[in-house]
Amino acid sequence: MTEMPGLTLPAYFNYYKSPVKMAGAPDGSIKAWRLSHDTGGWEPADDLVEEILFAVGGEISSLTVDSFIQWTEHDRGRYLRGEGPVFALYETVRAIVESAQAEGRRLTATELALVRGIRRKTFLMFEEQLQQAGDPAADPSLGADESNPS
Repeated sequence: MTEMPGLTLPAYFNYYKSPVKMAGAPDGSIKAWRLSHDTGGWEPADDLVEEILFAVGGEISSLTVDSFIQWTEHDRGRYLRGEGPVFALYETVRAIVESAQAEGRRLTATELALVRGIRRKTFLMFEEQLQQAGDPAADPSLGADESNPS
């Protein structure tokens, strides 16, 4: 982790309903990446650093690691379609959520725990695939530590 006055990196944000993560670069600068709804990967977003850091509030908020993972996987499951194990798990989550919505109710505690657990797993799987493909912002280690829902 990089320590900066008032900011500990890596840091995670919700920027106009889109997950953004920031990390320290070797030269001491801050690098930012925003989730791509087209690919599920990370797009460089260094141009957002100052806006996010100086305008937190309203449509910009900080996220815990777990909230960042959940938000990212919510969006990936919503915007992406494909084949394979990750997409089968996205379909499982979609079926659980749609069933509760059709019944006009919130998710039960058991359903919520299942959805959250599946999203942690899909985050790890998707980030590993991104890392193997050379995405410099991929970080499967975030999803690997299920004991740290902070």
